[in-house]
Amino acid sequence: MSARDLHVEVPGDCIIVTLPGSGYSVTYYKVADGPELVAEWHSGRTEHSAPMTQAEFHARAWKAANDKARELGWIV
Repeated sequence: MSARDLHVEVPGDCIIVTLPGSGYSVTYYKVADGPELVAEWHSGRTEHSAPMTQAEFHARAWKAANDKARELGWIV
């Protein structure tokens, strides 16, 4: 599994990253006047049938969200 397997969407001023076929999801927003993203909400449960651990998902989701934020010019 790679970051390409994650689904990234930008509904307004947040970035939502999900792992299709699982309940893993995390929402990030940009801190006002700050150069970083903050996780606002995440699914908070481990799915033993998911193709990666929750920790792996969060690490890959963080990277995918930061890549998208840079692409959008939200962060440098």
